[in-house]
Amino acid sequence: MAEVGPVADKVTSYFYALLFMRHPDLRMLFPASMDTQRDRLLRALLTAAENIDNTEVLVAYLKNLGRGHRKYGTEPEHYPAVGEALIGSLSRYASSSWSEETEAAWVRAYTTISQVMIDAAAEDELRAPAWWFGEIVSHELRTSDIAVLTVRPDQPYPFLAGQYASLETPWWPRIWRHYSFASAPRPDGLLTFHVKAVSAGWVSNALVHRARPGDTVRLGPPAGTMTVDHSNDNGLLCLGGGTGIAPIKALVEDVAEHGARRSVEVFYGARTDHDLYDVDTMLRLQQSHPWLSVRPVIDSFDQPGRLPDAVRQFGPWHDFDAYLAGPPGMIRNGVQVLRGAGVPQDRIRHDSLEELVAAAD
Repeated sequence: MAEVGPVADKVTSYFYALLFMRHPDLRMLFPASMDTQRDRLLRALLTAAENIDNTEVLVAYLKNLGRGHRKYGTEPEHYPAVGEALIGSLSRYASSSWSEETEAAWVRAYTTISQVMIDAAAEDELRAPAWWFGEIVSHELRTSDIAVLTVRPDQPYPFLAGQYASLETPWWPRIWRHYSFASAPRPDGLLTFHVKAVSAGWVSNALVHRARPGDTVRLGPPAGTMTVDHSNDNGLLCLGGGTGIAPIKALVEDVAEHGARRSVEVFYGARTDHDLYDVDTMLRLQQSHPWLSVRPVIDSFDQPGRLPDAVRQFGPWHDFDAYLAGPPGMIRNGVQVLRGAGVPQDRIRHDSLEELVAAAD
């Protein structure tokens, strides 16, 4: 891994060159433009390999990958081709440390990786479709670059508050981006997403500026572990930045629906007042639930000052479970702040930074 890391771009390019040269039929499973998709498959494989000795983390990660890859049309017979390209790429670019023993270890690792993913996909096929179609039933521009979309899936879509779904638009086939649910599961089955259009973001710009009621999107299966543990009554400390307030709002609704009177403290971070686009909704929730406190904080996500100060000021947080949602920079800094405020690492929940980066456009 140390040898491959500095030349990851070359490894990735060679990986796909081998895959498509030897198995040209697989090219149709990938988007027409590989610019943003190019390194994700290899990165996922390497992430899995790095956790090969951490069974709990590895199996959960791989099962999620296996279920999620159903929407791409991945079949069990595709896995050997990917493994062949992976071994070929690693042996070329890790030549000084490569040996028969190394290759045998990678073959064992990939066999484990692929079998867990195949089994998870087969199990998921018995109870859920590979994807759902969803009709956009409302499209509300909250700011010039943030839209709130409500989607009606074509069949029941089970999920938990705090999770996210991958979306594909009709304008960019086979390009999927992750968006968190902005509400707890609703009796009418509708799904709500907050989408911010970012520079050069194909999917986000399409959803914000082009999508209209009546348009159809595809939905991948729900994913993510940033959910509430209802077996205890710990307080919830929630930090939401930008559209990261969407899953935080869903968590608040989830606590309310379970009837618990556990304390929920929400810090709603934004760079400007303009970015507090959903603050009125959060303040209305605060008026309805005496156990909820909402504190808007204007701050920089990447180099925070006021937000950490506010979190420390209203502590201590030793008896709270912490939830973070927002840009990757805010997540990284937020974890450090929470650790410094006395929250144990195993009680800090957020989506993986890899998924956040993948959702960035």
